[in-house]
Amino acid sequence: MKNIKGPAIFLAQFLGDEAPFNSLDNICKWASSLGYKGVQIPTWDSRVIDLAKAAESKTYADELKGTVASHGMEITELSTHLQGQLVAVHPAYDTMFDGFAPKEVHGNPKARAEWAVNQVKMAAKASANLGIDVHATFSGALLWPYVYPWPQRPAGLVETGFAELAKRWVPILNHFDDHGVDVCYEVHPGEDIHDGITYEMFLDACKQHKRACLLYDPSHFVLQQLDYLHYIDLYHERIKMFHVKDAEFLPSGRVGVYSGYQGWTDRAGRFRSLGDGQVDFKGIFSKLAQYDYDGWAVLEWECCLKHPEQGAEEGAKFISDHMIRVTEKSFDDFADSGMDEGANKKILGI
Repeated sequence: MKNIKGPAIFLAQFLGDEAPFNSLDNICKWASSLGYKGVQIPTWDSRVIDLAKAAESKTYADELKGTVASHGMEITELSTHLQGQLVAVHPAYDTMFDGFAPKEVHGNPKARAEWAVNQVKMAAKASANLGIDVHATFSGALLWPYVYPWPQRPAGLVETGFAELAKRWVPILNHFDDHGVDVCYEVHPGEDIHDGITYEMFLDACKQHKRACLLYDPSHFVLQQLDYLHYIDLYHERIKMFHVKDAEFLPSGRVGVYSGYQGWTDRAGRFRSLGDGQVDFKGIFSKLAQYDYDGWAVLEWECCLKHPEQGAEEGAKFISDHMIRVTEKSFDDFADSGMDEGANKKILGI
């Protein structure tokens, strides 16, 4: 059996222009002081990484590792969530998602997608230069406006959407394969891969590509009312990353899963800081240990109520308290009778 690594922290929600959140060195010093052992780096934020340079220069990659190591930590993974989102965008979202890309490609979906694909591919090379074999991203979405079948979806619409999604991602997956890195899709509302069955549909469309893996985040499944423990039973062989994020679902006579366009504090499903929501993390850590998950447990802070610094401080201890040091012996070893094969046959009468 294998041990989970951690605690680690995803830096995206904490970065800012004021110290200690304004540089890799400063934020690592802060995270280390809270007890974190690893950092997951958002590749779109130039305050912590130059993605192109990390892809082209092993020396620069080593410098990044050295900065993090100087605070007693490791780089756990790189993330291209924002760039991955732009690999596939339905036209309804063009204006809003332009904000994820440089101004020179705004208003030009084709150029924006080409930029995004190049960004994600650079992350494969950068990960390899850093000695990391897993990578976090989003799938993007062509079908999301049609998630609820009203009006009735035209026959073949979903199949065509997943065929196109696979067409865009398979060359990227092949590129990651060339560099020995798994692509871990965060299964998330707003993406065409947003639950178990849509992940299976994507796998079918890309012919079960071995690099099409999963980032497990139970908070998104609480909001969908999906069985997030059974999900681990189903897909544990593909789960290569883990965001430790809490959530709660509090339906009423006024709001349910869709929550009537309300802001985060008034939705039935809300993200919460670790320990403040409803996620069964004891069950999750036990399931992951059972299936030999040996990746990182990474805090992703998102909470509609609590300050991020309080969430980060409490999160390190919360993850540490839930990590399981797996056993190397059976609980009933003390009762071992020391029998051999001959004795076993005698017991069975054979």
